[in-house]
Amino acid sequence: MRLFRLLRIARVAYRYGLDRLVLDHELEQGFGARLLAATQALMFWRDISAPRAVRLRQALEALGPIFVKFGQVLSTRRDLLPLDIADELARLQDRVPPFPSELAIAQLEAAYGKPVDQVFARFDRSPVASASVAQVHFAELPDGREVAVKILRPGIKPIIEHDIALLQVAASLLEKLWADGRRLKPREVVAEFDKYLHYELDLMREAANCSQLRRNFADSELLMLPEVHWDWCSESVMVMERMHGLPISQVDALREKGVDIPQLARSGVEIFFTQVFRDGFFHADMHPGNIFVATEGPHKGQYIALDFGIVGTLSDSDKNYLAQNFLAFFKRDYKRVAEAHIESGWAPKDTRVDEFEAAIRAVCEPFFDRPLKEISLGRVLLRLFQTSRQFNVEIQPQLVLLQKTLLNVEGLGRDLDPELDLWKTALPYLERWMSEQLGMLALESNIRREAANWARLLPALPRLVHQALSATAQPAPKPELESLAAEVRALRQMLWVALAIAAAALGFAVLQ
Repeated sequence: MRLFRLLRIARVAYRYGLDRLVLDHELEQGFGARLLAATQALMFWRDISAPRAVRLRQALEALGPIFVKFGQVLSTRRDLLPLDIADELARLQDRVPPFPSELAIAQLEAAYGKPVDQVFARFDRSPVASASVAQVHFAELPDGREVAVKILRPGIKPIIEHDIALLQVAASLLEKLWADGRRLKPREVVAEFDKYLHYELDLMREAANCSQLRRNFADSELLMLPEVHWDWCSESVMVMERMHGLPISQVDALREKGVDIPQLARSGVEIFFTQVFRDGFFHADMHPGNIFVATEGPHKGQYIALDFGIVGTLSDSDKNYLAQNFLAFFKRDYKRVAEAHIESGWAPKDTRVDEFEAAIRAVCEPFFDRPLKEISLGRVLLRLFQTSRQFNVEIQPQLVLLQKTLLNVEGLGRDLDPELDLWKTALPYLERWMSEQLGMLALESNIRREAANWARLLPALPRLVHQALSATAQPAPKPELESLAAEVRALRQMLWVALAIAAAALGFAVLQ
């Protein structure tokens, strides 16, 4: 079976000229070039006149849904791929034929241990959406609530394991046979794909992602998320509230429904930056198929997010790094951009700031020759990543995912409103976030967060002070301990100061 699949992959790859994709680069002249010309003459039946990126996309489509999904993930690695290939792979859509309804019902009955008609009051046999690893049916719970039921493709896990193994072999060969293979890190890319694909195979994990995002935006007037019905969820089935709206790509239909399109574009930017800088937890698959807009009732004009298989997370240091980079770029402070990379630990500590600053200036300065509304945040971030690689900066996986999401958001925003000024929309939010992180609000927040720990440690401070006093009262038996005694005396002073500060802080926290 594996040999048959491998032969089919080889046949498709040769049909679309993927051998030339690699070898043309390696054998550009001399005997190698003549050999390639002779080979093409013998294989006159294959048409490889299309651009290389188009041929690669067509080959992945011919190989099936898992390879389509791989192409989508590959398109996010714009820090590694040539832009023509990344742009073409981004066109891949998750529109794959649905699996038969009989298999969907069998999957449900295996998960619930009883007939589907005993689980749902109504279950629509025809799917409403189909993707690489799952498809969605509408249904109704016994209490009358409308739901969407997401079901994994039967037998998908062995297929994925099989294809991933083949991709790993191909990646290893690519690294060894292609001069650029090591730079492009194909094995790392396949490992990243493997990780995200397995995340999507666990629908309980996706349900938890949905629940977290819904909680983060519980009081939002911008974004709606479906409620998860946990009693009906399992690793292979996810049941959530059915959401009513129109796909965000149907701009004319939304406009006819009275939706304020320019405001919708601005709201999308605010939602993205809220997820990133407030929560550090963001929906990382925001292509048009996963974003709807409510068109009726009190929620009219609000975004509706769907499909939560891939989410990104950011630490406080990640958020601080990103905010400083964005703000420094807006102010054309390229030295600060360079320093932020080094301070974050992603650039080596021995990196010369002036050289790094000059490289960043060469990337960023051309963007300021155009109106702000023509500046692409996503492209800026991409170029910064590419420049960083020249200085041995290892791009963090969470930032690659963020960059891909930012490109999605920016594309959606510009499709909705070509006049959208992404900088103008984002800047106040970034400045407010930085103020909250570095100003008095940040101090108050940190005091509140640490108050519980201080309350626990405060009773122990007198004992620690007593131990410090007792230690300094004892004569040092050896001269080499004099420095230790000095340190203890300094500690005693610090403890008294800490005691006073902790008492004041605790009193402040309690009184608020």
